[in-house]
Amino acid sequence: MYHLVVGAINWTDLHLSPTAVDLGFFQLKWYSLAYLAGIFTAYFYVSKLLDQPGSPMARRHADDLIFYASLGVIFGGRLGYVLFYNLGYYLANPLDIVKLWDGGMSFHGGVIGTSLGILYLARKNGLNWLRIHDYVACCVSPGLFFGRLANFVNHELWGAPTNVPWAVRFPETMAGITVLGPPRHPSQLYEALLEGLLLFAILWVMFWKSQARYQPGKLVGAFIFFYGSFRFGLEFIREPDAQLSRFAEVTHLHMGQWLSLPMILGGLYLMATAARRRVRVEPTVGTTSVA
Repeated sequence: MYHLVVGAINWTDLHLSPTAVDLGFFQLKWYSLAYLAGIFTAYFYVSKLLDQPGSPMARRHADDLIFYASLGVIFGGRLGYVLFYNLGYYLANPLDIVKLWDGGMSFHGGVIGTSLGILYLARKNGLNWLRIHDYVACCVSPGLFFGRLANFVNHELWGAPTNVPWAVRFPETMAGITVLGPPRHPSQLYEALLEGLLLFAILWVMFWKSQARYQPGKLVGAFIFFYGSFRFGLEFIREPDAQLSRFAEVTHLHMGQWLSLPMILGGLYLMATAARRRVRVEPTVGTTSVA
């Protein structure tokens, strides 16, 4: 039995609005700004990484990389949400698929879309697709951080009811009336810390303080393994999507957990086999460097 606890925060007392800029004829959502911030941060950071020894591509490829990866995130994330989380609704309302401003993106779908974009770029330019994935993986976490903060501002994807003193009461609609719901885990903030800050720190150490960048698949393997593990664990204290609550009851796992299992296993495989794919990128006597 959950009850109101001392210290529980009312979301409405934070005076947050999903809209960052409202000009009447034009509204800019925090959700959209989160995507833009993630893209610009990724571009800035990947440019820094490409300046280091052993880069899998030239700086001139950075613009194309961000372009294809951004398309993959947007289209893959949206189609992933449609297919994995709310297919019935969108089959009945197909025009709503393009309403990205209303929210509804799947990270797992975004990963697939981004990978397809990287594969196209690598094939087009004769580059090592797995090493490009390594570099991109290092740049994703800031976008996740901004996205989870936007989820909190939008009071969506909240956690399960709880009695912890830092619980938050989010606005919920019941019988057509919006009221403050029970104290819940602010799981969006947990995810911002784990998927955003902690995962970025792990990959930062691996890239700058180890030889991981020379072992194709190690960095992207670490990314999908840790992301999948964090997501799988946090789903236990996260409220399942309303349209998938029955699915969670029947399978005993949320959709996000089922989608994270292949990431965990795939990440372990990529990390365990990375050493055998070791490439020599340092200059050697009488030869040129190889990427």
